[in-house]
Amino acid sequence: MSVARDLRVLLRFGNFRRLLVLRLLSQGADGVYQVALATYVVFSPEKQTSAAAIASAMAVLLLPYSLVGPFAGVLLDRWKRRQVFLYGSLLRALLATATAVLMLSPVPDWLFYVSALCVTAVNRFVLSGLSAALPRVVDEERLVMANSLSPTAGTLAATVGGGLAFAVRLLVSDSDAAVVLLGAALYLCAALASLRMPRDVLGPDRESARPGVRTSLAGTARDLVAGVRHLATPARREAAWALGAMTLMRFCYGALLVMLLMLCRYAYSTTTNDGLALLGLALGISGAGFFTAAVLTPWAARRLGPGRWIVVCAGIAAVLELALGLPFAAAPMLAAAFVLGLTTQGAKIATDTVVQASVDDGFRGRVFSLYDVLFNVAFVGAAGVAALILPPDGRSVPLVVTVAVIYGAVAVAMARFERR
Repeated sequence: MSVARDLRVLLRFGNFRRLLVLRLLSQGADGVYQVALATYVVFSPEKQTSAAAIASAMAVLLLPYSLVGPFAGVLLDRWKRRQVFLYGSLLRALLATATAVLMLSPVPDWLFYVSALCVTAVNRFVLSGLSAALPRVVDEERLVMANSLSPTAGTLAATVGGGLAFAVRLLVSDSDAAVVLLGAALYLCAALASLRMPRDVLGPDRESARPGVRTSLAGTARDLVAGVRHLATPARREAAWALGAMTLMRFCYGALLVMLLMLCRYAYSTTTNDGLALLGLALGISGAGFFTAAVLTPWAARRLGPGRWIVVCAGIAAVLELALGLPFAAAPMLAAAFVLGLTTQGAKIATDTVVQASVDDGFRGRVFSLYDVLFNVAFVGAAGVAALILPPDGRSVPLVVTVAVIYGAVAVAMARFERR
């Protein structure tokens, strides 16, 4: 089987294996931490959660640290990426521990959100650095396969981490703080894993690095404009289109996630634990979609090209999301979770590949940080739109139809671009 053969070859790269282990531990911890936050905010029995409350929480956690994204990119093009992974993971372990303490303490909600915000702010540096470092540990010939395996494996690790968090929450300890401490332990393991790689192997190169943090921060605006111009050149036009398409697909995913949270909280269950169990099942099925995308995308991208594969993913999502979502029944919604996991991750693998292959190493940190900003703003915007549309039980025909139309528009626009 060609995929298995390519994977065996890819895993012979020692530094790729080490970077992959770091990604798995880091994103696994992210999955644990994020599920703990979700259960604390959405599924606490004493809280009467609404779509507006979910949107507000997403805005508090995501919008402010979207401002960190451009600064993260500028600094990642100057700092040793291995050191970013080491100190970033240690800091996240400390901050996650603080979050657990705040959950158990009678403190104002804003203090809890500040702690969570700090953890997710550091995540921007780590996740952007993982993407920017990937071309340093594999050759160009296997970059598509690396983009299939590594980010998808990270997403699967986050899904497994989320499943572990659900299991601990439902079966071991009825405490969100205990789950957060588990995430802190995994962040510490990620810090230890980063020490297995040489300090300089992940770049950036000396000639592309610019010493002096103060000087770098002072020139952030100028550097970001240069990064945007780099992305806007004709040779990188496909990367810009792919980023736009992925941003809209992320918007759709965010809106549907808020709807799923409300359905699991109120429409599909009578108790908090039942809602948590159903949400965990949905995330696990979506993770199976991610895995399928990892296997299918390299084959599809080689035959169709990454851009046309994005067209196929958006078209499939437009049709099946509408057919499976409108009944508002649990079984079709779980099938929709698999479809959206497959199509969203397949499009993301293709987008990552296009961006990494098109963008010069000295600009990758900035471009991937802008990528993250687009992701976060689209996600929060989707939550805001969902809050305006969704009824208390989560059933909304207009939302499902709107998302299908957006998916269809992405497919049509990308198809026209590919023809040109």
